[in-house]
Formats: sequence, structure tokens, C-alpha cells
Amino acid sequence: MVGLSVGEKRFIQGGIEQNIRSDGRKRDSYRPIFVETGVIPQANGSARVRMGATEVIASVKAELGKPSALQPDKGKVAIFVDCSPIAEPVFEGRGGEELSTELSVALQRCLLGGKSGAGAGIDLSSLVVAEGKICWDLYIDGLVVCSDGNLLDALGAAIKVTFYKCHG
Repeated sequence: MVGLSVGEKRFIQGGIEQNIRSDGRKRDSYRPIFVETGVIPQANGSARVRMGATEVIASVKAELGKPSALQPDKGKVAIFVDCSPIAEPVFEGRGGEELSTELSVALQRCLLGGKSGAGAGIDLSSLVVAEGKICWDLYIDGLVVCSDGNLLDALGAAIKVTFYKCHG
């Protein structure tokens, strides 16, 4: 990790003291959020979210499947995030793989909670159609198109909108 120079530290401290960020926002102000839905027609739900210069796309595909033998009373959710090589130069080649994994794991924790399911954003038992026989398998995909900070916030918002706009 690269450290900050003395000048950079002073610049940041001055901004904190004056309650202003380098882009003109107050310290407690969010970047404007723009949302577009239905961007992937083949998905059951999809959304593009822009927060400042950050842009992400999320989609959900729902399929009927068989619950696992270990959890016959729960449906299944798979979450995968990909960082496009055009999102940031460091993502070229295999550069985005580590961040993709970190974002996928963070979203799994947010949406699926801990091992007990406590704190989950998605109740896996609500995905059961017939216990032990049929459940919904949800495939959530995220794509980082442009990276300028707030990736987890943008992906979380895109996924939430995607579920809100889900159709069969």
C-alpha cells in the first residue's frame, strides 16, 4: 500500500476542517445515485447503478431446483461479482480477481448472513416451494463497469433494485 505524502495529508486534513471533499461535497453528503432497470432482458431482474463515476450492473436469474439434502427447508443463492478490465487499469489481466472475490464474499455476508442465517437480507426458507423437493435457485451477478469508489454501496443498491423489479 502506498502511503500519503505530507502535502496529501494536509489537503485531507484541511478538507475535514472545512467540511468539504475534493469534489465539492460536504463530508456527510452522498454522491448522486442514478438507477436504470431492465438493462439485461434475459434476466428475471436487472439494474444499472451510477454513483458519481462508479458504475455497476446487477442481475438475478431465478430457476427452480432441488434443495440440498443438508438443508431441505431452504432455497439456494449464488453470488458472483466480476470487475471488468475497462473499469480500472489495475483490473487488466487477472488484476480484478481479488477484488471480485472480496466483493462477492462481502455481498454474501450482507445478503445471506452468517452460518446460522442471522442478519440475512434474503431468507432462504422463503425460497422453498415444496420442502425437500423444489426450491428457487437464485443466481445474482454483479459487474463493475467503472470503479471510482463506493463499489459495495453501488452493488448493494443495484441488487436491491434488481429484486424489486424481478419478474417471471
